[in-house]
Amino acid sequence: MASSPLSSSPSGAVVCPLWLYRLLPFLRWWPQVNNRSLRADIIAGLTGALIVLPQGVAFAVIAGLPPHYGIYAAIVPAIIAALWGSSWHLVSGPTTAISIAVYESIVTHATPGSPAFISLALTLTFLVGVFQLVLGLARMGALVNFISHTVIIGFTAGAAILIAGSQIRHFFGLPLPRGLPIHETIHQLFVHWHEINPYVTSIAVITLLAGILFKRFLPRIPYMIAAMIVGSLLSLALNAKFGAATTGIKTVGALPGNLPPLSLPDFSLTALRDMFFPALVVTMLALTEAVSIARSVATRSGQRIDGNQEFMGQGLSNFIGSFFSAYASSGSFNRSGVNYAAGARTPLATVFASGFLLLILLLVGPLAAYLPTAAMAGILFLVAWGLIDFHHIGVIWRASRIESLILWVTLLGTVINLEKGIFFGILLSLIFYLYRTSRPNVQAQVPDPDPGTYHYISAQNHAECPQLKILRVNGSLFFGAVDHVGQQFSAVDEHNPSQKHLLVMASGINFVDIAGGELLAQEARRRRQMGGGLYFYRLKEGVRESLAQGGYLEELGEENFFPAGTRPIEKIYPKLDPEICRSCTARIFPQCQSHLPNGETRSPGS
Repeated sequence: MASSPLSSSPSGAVVCPLWLYRLLPFLRWWPQVNNRSLRADIIAGLTGALIVLPQGVAFAVIAGLPPHYGIYAAIVPAIIAALWGSSWHLVSGPTTAISIAVYESIVTHATPGSPAFISLALTLTFLVGVFQLVLGLARMGALVNFISHTVIIGFTAGAAILIAGSQIRHFFGLPLPRGLPIHETIHQLFVHWHEINPYVTSIAVITLLAGILFKRFLPRIPYMIAAMIVGSLLSLALNAKFGAATTGIKTVGALPGNLPPLSLPDFSLTALRDMFFPALVVTMLALTEAVSIARSVATRSGQRIDGNQEFMGQGLSNFIGSFFSAYASSGSFNRSGVNYAAGARTPLATVFASGFLLLILLLVGPLAAYLPTAAMAGILFLVAWGLIDFHHIGVIWRASRIESLILWVTLLGTVINLEKGIFFGILLSLIFYLYRTSRPNVQAQVPDPDPGTYHYISAQNHAECPQLKILRVNGSLFFGAVDHVGQQFSAVDEHNPSQKHLLVMASGINFVDIAGGELLAQEARRRRQMGGGLYFYRLKEGVRESLAQGGYLEELGEENFFPAGTRPIEKIYPKLDPEICRSCTARIFPQCQSHLPNGETRSPGS
């Protein structure tokens, strides 16, 4: 009888086939929705809407887009990512790093805020969604594991510098052109120092200080909203006293109070070509943010995260969002943390947050006409400062020179060229990783002198057998490591030609490829020609099966593999040269004390 596509578990809950869960992942948590969870999700959603309103406006300014595009990016994409992702608490939408990446990717092709800039931003978002969907369908969720934490810290710090640099013109009221490199922006700041607008600068400084004070002493009040209100009130006071013509204070402008309008990315070959490489950068950055944040929250909630499903959710959110006036989005650490702390029970909290955000936009959108750009600059200075992880930068600096180099290459590379900076960091970290793995630790060992143990200890400060060398190999034998390990094997008989036998402590070998198998087979042949042999103790069964499949097991000899709990010395000792043993004073094996390898009993005192 054919099975039904839907069946019931013994508890009465509906159980769906796996393919349906992958197509409609919200079916996994939908049975958890009840009156209690709805109340918790509504409260969490309202809290999230209040948080995202000022952030959305600020992030859109960073991205070089009109302020309301940050709100649009927090509505439709957030809903899609919540329903089709795997995390119950991850909240997607505009983020700082993605916003600065969008700005840097498009600023050389179009004027920020212009229709052409907006069109390219939508094209970029569309391509990001396509790339994320392809990676999700290809089950490539593990890709983000190759972007190290050090690279992310360096990139984020570099992006923070770029954010602060892009807001200098608004912070000081200087007529500087957009898109200047950071070093040129700083140069122009000193050149035009005498042109600084004191009214604009005072608003930016007071807004910045208000944000710091609210965040420090009144953490329950959303510091961004509070600081924006303070800056707006100061702007009104200055304009009332000195006049708008004198102060020269510019405002963000009223936000349109409507639903996110339908939009169409630019699908011309020129636009697709110009945005292709930047889209790859944003794709990896966005996926890294989303999956790492989802996993971070999951460690507290106890939920299991499916990286591939998260790729699908993020891809759908950007793909669909590009047709609803949303620019590239990803998971937000701040909003996800607030969502979980506010008691969200299911992804419906994000759906409610988007609904509340739209309602708030309809009610307070016109008030943005009173929000000075200087106040936004002050807020973004505070955001930029908060992005620099001084604690972990200090830890990395103290802990590792290599990691410090990766950090600073990524940071400086991001400041110089954001698109290539993160790739330089990833490439450098992978190069160092491959270098380390290509040099497995090879350590000389001797048997533990305790007669009741099967363990082996470091040979340092201990006598070794003049005929049998014992080496522990910690690392996989792959094509990149065979040269180093081969040199270590050859060095044994070069330093002591009588050490013709080699016992490999193999528990630390996790993988052997074709090149590794060839190395072991060649070493076994070489040692047999010398009159010795190659032996393995505690080789993992999976590695042994790989050697068998490659046809190397026969060359190595079944009898030369010793499993855990055995004493390989008992089998190897009879193969040693008794004449060398006769005059040996090391006698590190128990057998050495009583008889020679040929069975001859040692005479007392010999």
